[in-house]
Parts: sequence; C-alpha cells; structure tokens
Amino acid sequence: MSNGWTFLDWLQYLLSFALVIGLLLAMLWALRKLQHGQGFIKRPHQRLTILESLSVAPRQKIALVRMDEQDILVGITAQNITVLHTAKAKPAPPESFEAPL
Repeated sequence: MSNGWTFLDWLQYLLSFALVIGLLLAMLWALRKLQHGQGFIKRPHQRLTILESLSVAPRQKIALVRMDEQDILVGITAQNITVLHTAKAKPAPPESFEAPL
C-alpha cells in the first residue's frame, strides 16, 4: 500500500474544486441579477426600467429611469425620492455589423 496520492485522487480533488468554484460563480450571478431588480424572468411589456444608477453616498444615489417614452433622473435618499430632470427618451442608435476601419 502506498500513502501517496494517485491520479484518481488528484482528479477527484480538481473536479470537486471546479464544482465549488462554479457554484460560487452561479450564486454571485444570481445575487447580482436579484440586486438590480431584474429577477430571472424577463417581462416583455415592462413600462418602467432603471437604465443607470450611481451611488453618491452610503444611502444616497442618482438613478436614470425610463417610463414609456420619457427618461427621468431621480435623486434617492433613505427618506425621499426627488425628480431632478425629465426628458424625452432618445432612440437607441442602430447597431452596425460592419467593423470600423
């Protein structure tokens, strides 16, 4: 009997390690999706979306929200939500399949 590690022992160790790392990455992805309020199911007719969010202090942030055809910039604190600016939503530029020269 030998006390050393065999090839199968190393293979089992590496596969177990890869499984744990894969589960950790999957959980981080799921938490990120849930944190941004997207959830796991896409809603095709959702009227309200958060386009961008910027944290300016521990409990304060600025968010750009799109509702229907309007972009609304709001300031968010622990006690209050204030509309800072509203504008008509600009259409997204068409995506081009050609590479720039």
